[in-house]
Amino acid sequence: MPTTRLTQPLVLRGSLITLSRRCGKSTCHCKDGEPHTTPALSYSLNGRTFILTLRAKDIPEIKQALRSYRRAQRELEWQALYGIRALSARIRHEKQTRRLPS
Repeated sequence: MPTTRLTQPLVLRGSLITLSRRCGKSTCHCKDGEPHTTPALSYSLNGRTFILTLRAKDIPEIKQALRSYRRAQRELEWQALYGIRALSARIRHEKQTRRLPS
């Protein structure tokens, strides 16, 4: 896996989720009340899903990194669509110029 510089803004693919769990301690409030919650990043790699637990202070950066990924993905999709249109126009043009008598 390539190394990244820590000074670069993060770009992340995945989903921000909240894990809920009960710790199992008999004296903890979660035994009968609300479970403990932990923010996490869920992402897939080679067909497997992984979960990376996060700290609350990381959430704003993670949200921005997920938005950056979606923005880059949209831009790449537009570039690919433009490429398809350009290729189609070039092929049509070449077909038309071959048919024209000299």
